[in-house]
Amino acid sequence: MSDFQFPGRHDDDLDGDTLHEECGVFGILGHPEAATLTALGLHALQHRGQEAAGIVSFDGKQFHTEKHMGLVGDHYTNPVTLAKLPGNMAIGHTRYSTTGEVALRNVQPLFAELEVGGIAVAHNGNFTNGLTLRRQIIAGGAICQSTSDTEVVLHLIARSRYTSTTDRFIDAIRQMEGGYSMLGITRTKLIAARDPTGIRPLVMGELDGKPIFASETCALDIIGAKYIRDVENGEIIVCEIQPDGSITIEAKKSGNPQPERLCLFEYVYFARPDSVVGGRSVYVARKNMGMNLAKEHPVEGDVVVPVPDGGTPAALGYAQESGIPFEYGIIRNHYVGRTFIEPTQQIRAFGVKLKHSANRAMIAGKRVILVDDSIVRGTTSLKIVQMIRDAGAKEVHIRVASPMIFYPDFYGIDTPDRDKLLANQYNDVKAMAKYIGADSLEFLSIDGLYRAVGGEDRNPARPQFTDHYFTGDYPTRLLDKEGETMGRKVSVLASNG
Repeated sequence: MSDFQFPGRHDDDLDGDTLHEECGVFGILGHPEAATLTALGLHALQHRGQEAAGIVSFDGKQFHTEKHMGLVGDHYTNPVTLAKLPGNMAIGHTRYSTTGEVALRNVQPLFAELEVGGIAVAHNGNFTNGLTLRRQIIAGGAICQSTSDTEVVLHLIARSRYTSTTDRFIDAIRQMEGGYSMLGITRTKLIAARDPTGIRPLVMGELDGKPIFASETCALDIIGAKYIRDVENGEIIVCEIQPDGSITIEAKKSGNPQPERLCLFEYVYFARPDSVVGGRSVYVARKNMGMNLAKEHPVEGDVVVPVPDGGTPAALGYAQESGIPFEYGIIRNHYVGRTFIEPTQQIRAFGVKLKHSANRAMIAGKRVILVDDSIVRGTTSLKIVQMIRDAGAKEVHIRVASPMIFYPDFYGIDTPDRDKLLANQYNDVKAMAKYIGADSLEFLSIDGLYRAVGGEDRNPARPQFTDHYFTGDYPTRLLDKEGETMGRKVSVLASNG
């Protein structure tokens, strides 16, 4: 999910030097503990969005919703809150927004009462024609209450000429472009959909014979659910409770089938290491990245140190392949909350020390090989290198377990403007290394990344994954961008919520 304001900085990222994905989704049908299980699922997906969370349930008579700013555990561990979400079906959403407004009205799932009955929807990703469609429906007299592109889907469902909610949902989805996974609930149905290119992940599971959908398998694991399969690209799965209490499951294709191209950054950065994405262990893929990095860019060193937490599996792989000892040379403070302190300019001067501190005993007097998962703007890398040198390191060599990022994303990843990306500010890696203060800097090749994830080199004629941030090869049309509307702010009433 994204708001129509792009790109931007998050409060938990003092330098705007971290990539953020916007959300995770979870849904379950036919289970008496639907809301509680949804809250647990969202807790497992917390890494996909820490700004706000929402749940909508249906009790057979009416829909119920709870939306809150902040972490899942701050609100949905309260029995009083969960008691407000009765029913045996629910969907939930945990989010980041892109730049601009962070308002309760934008927190998903979004709900609408339609001619055919109520429907709530939530999605992960971004519609690359969302603003274009929004302007069209507003020109036709529609009133939009949020800056979320999810609201466009509700309008399209409402305007569809089909009679059933399923057909209306499919009709709306067929008009959307971009990368997304989406869940919706009606009075009797749980509907799941994935974009035709399969950019954003979505899996199907089962608990006590009841269907579940989630962004990642870790959300199934936390509730003891069984993984069934990935939702296919371009697939819409409709689960419906019948009058006798049984549940039917029907899979449909949304049309315009494309070869699947799952987002590589799910493996590089976003997904939890214990998740299985596209049938591949995220942890194994990241460790393979480190091993390939050591093969491509060896360097003499005394210790391999991960930049926590994202660089840890890759650093383990690098150490294993190179034979250089792995050590936790940087300790991360996991208890710096988003509202720990107002990030004034004076506080920004503390740099990464709010989150990281050097483990001097493992660093002093040594040639340190720092392994990170990615570099965006380089400002955080600069401060980490300085911190390592201040701790007495003899040399600092940075090895990055992904290629250089040259291009922004329009499928749900919050990236800086292209000219703010480190790779576009310098002519070569030596100049980048000098800026960061490292003795050397090297990146994993695109083929090295492909081999780590999929076992084979990139096919330029038909890429196996979505990799535009590295290559500029966008897998879909960028209608909003082509119309020079991507990034244009939407006017909306300010909110205190």
